[in-house]
Amino acid sequence: MSQDLLEALQQRGMLEQISDPEGIRDTLRQGPTTLYIGFDPTATSLHIGNLLPIMLLAHFQRAGHRPICLVGGATGMIGDPSGRSSERVLLTEDKVDANLESIRRQLSRFLRFEGENAALMTNNHDWIGPMSYIDWLREVGKYFSVNYMIAKESVRRRLEDRDQGISYTEFSYMLLQAYDFLHLFRTENCKIQAGGNDQWGNITAGIDLVRKTTGQTSFGLTIPLLTTSSGEKFGKSAGNAVWLDAEMTSPYQFYQYWIQADDRDVERFLRIFTFLGLDEISTLCAEHAEKPEQRLAQKRLAAEVTRIVHGEEALEKVLLASEVLFGREITGLSDADLSAVFADVPSTLIARNRLQGELTLTELLRETGMSKSNGEARRLIQGGGVYLNNRKCNDPLLLIDEKALASESMLVLRSGKKNYHLARFSS
Repeated sequence: MSQDLLEALQQRGMLEQISDPEGIRDTLRQGPTTLYIGFDPTATSLHIGNLLPIMLLAHFQRAGHRPICLVGGATGMIGDPSGRSSERVLLTEDKVDANLESIRRQLSRFLRFEGENAALMTNNHDWIGPMSYIDWLREVGKYFSVNYMIAKESVRRRLEDRDQGISYTEFSYMLLQAYDFLHLFRTENCKIQAGGNDQWGNITAGIDLVRKTTGQTSFGLTIPLLTTSSGEKFGKSAGNAVWLDAEMTSPYQFYQYWIQADDRDVERFLRIFTFLGLDEISTLCAEHAEKPEQRLAQKRLAAEVTRIVHGEEALEKVLLASEVLFGREITGLSDADLSAVFADVPSTLIARNRLQGELTLTELLRETGMSKSNGEARRLIQGGGVYLNNRKCNDPLLLIDEKALASESMLVLRSGKKNYHLARFSS
């Protein structure tokens, strides 16, 4: 089963480098094995660039192994030079702690933290923070030569940049991550470290430290650094990160990111970011190829990933919101839902007390600028061209009151098929 797991992950395109393929397979065959991946706490939320490592941990847990999510409270205060051309802004301890708490809640959506082979969440500040500088030099520093450290690509590239260089702080990062692996090897019998492909130097440093201090073997895996078929960095939408926090990227916007996946990317994304079987994915993509205009593969991808990240209830609301743009009557949505769906639609702010029985549909059209005058508004309504929350309205004198709202404080006007306007009522 474990050997099949490693092979399946490779077939899904989720693995890049493996330190000792046969050694890892032998270890996995011997029974449940512990592996860890580190997460950067420099933001209050993880983003979809973190999904691949999270999915890797989830696959291992489903196969009976034990995942550790290491949230870098210590390393997050230092900064990793890997994949960077400039120094990171150092965070305060309070800021790191706040981010850690948020990330803990997010990771709990993907992994089981109770029961058999329960996942463990840990913070490397717990064991690195109490160490003195002398302790550090004696227990860790003596095992690494400077020659060894500057030979690592991430460090060498920064050293060759005369304008930027690398600080001693970031130069030390490799040793911090190596010590994480040693600590988890000793305390949790953690045999495998995984991370992004740019982490290979840090991972192999940890393998070397485990070998030098314990005489035992440990292993490393890396996952690919994803880009889209057009060469853009995966996980960006209009230049912004796509966050897992619903407050930072709404479930509707999250769903839309996946719906817009290029046909050249969608099968790869289905393999990496869903738990669908490989045969089912192949069948789905074959059907998609016959009718690409229906975007069957993108719709399934968006639904599966949104369900995993935000839950079934959020997915149902997203699908409902998506139908709104195709003329479905608008009910059961919140202000946040409507704001996400109609983010690019013009809006007008109106006093809430106008909903006390004095505002007519005719006046509303004029005040929102959907018509230039009351007379034009009446003709538009009587001609059957006006919709309130996607319901056709033929009465120019229709009173707009609290019952007309589509959400807590909004209603949606439409003229014709696609001319939308959002009316926001504020007290």
